[in-house]
Amino acid sequence: MTTRVVTAFAPASVGNVAVGFDLLGHSIDGPGDRVTARPTSEAGARLAGIEGCVTELPRDPGRNTATRAAQSLIDAHAPGAGVDLVLHKGIPLSSGLGGSAASAVAAVVATAAALDLQLDAHALYPHALAGEAVASGAAHGDNVGPQLLGGLVLALPDRLVPVPVPDGLYAAVVHPHMQVATRESRQALRSPFPIETVVAQTSRLALLLSGCHDGDIDRIELGLEDVLVEPRRKHLIPGFDAVKAAALDHGALGASISGAGPSVFGWFRDKASAERAAMTMADAFAAHGLDADRHVSPVAGPGARVVEDAGP
Repeated sequence: MTTRVVTAFAPASVGNVAVGFDLLGHSIDGPGDRVTARPTSEAGARLAGIEGCVTELPRDPGRNTATRAAQSLIDAHAPGAGVDLVLHKGIPLSSGLGGSAASAVAAVVATAAALDLQLDAHALYPHALAGEAVASGAAHGDNVGPQLLGGLVLALPDRLVPVPVPDGLYAAVVHPHMQVATRESRQALRSPFPIETVVAQTSRLALLLSGCHDGDIDRIELGLEDVLVEPRRKHLIPGFDAVKAAALDHGALGASISGAGPSVFGWFRDKASAERAAMTMADAFAAHGLDADRHVSPVAGPGARVVEDAGP
């Protein structure tokens, strides 16, 4: 049995990106989760510890996103193998920054490396999805995909499609100190949508994707507006309209809810504009009684990676 001990990092992410509900996301250069995997002689994935900003998480291997993802990977590629995992949470719970996905992604990257499985991000994708589904109740990859690959990613049920990002685009992502549970946020979407609203949203997604592929910033700006999900979810976030207005007033191409919320993001033509907007967006949350963390990142953010490897 190998004694290789590996720690992997998975970044936070912006899910949905306004118009790509459950399909589109991008990573951010900022907080993230780490998972350390230590091979053991006992079969299966077990949780040896939880550290960091969140520690009150399920310890049952079948209900924890990290161990569920690692177990899926082991079942498919290394039957009979075993790992002990230590999860270090750097992403707050129910923050809209892809925290449950990051735990799953870091777990599969660390486990694959610890067991020397030689698998790329695309091969790890279905197993990270299995972990994400435990927390959110659905196997959607809008956070998992960009965390695995980095950058902007179209995450389909069976594959990941990287989307090019024009040079210089930055995101401001502001996280108020409150929680919005993904399952609660999804309840707001249960009623049917009018077909004309669905078509309007689809047209915006097409504009955004084609604008990214062609490097057309004006087309991206036309597309970066959520007319489908945001109107039903924004009431869950105190001060949302003021925060969004602050982003737009500072030149955002568009701004909306990150994932299930409560974080709010905007895309900008340059870093300086994103930094100024992030401060004003945080001030808008403060006016509604909420402290907030600010993150400014290239839209083409980093992907998951091994950060420590003790070797065999």
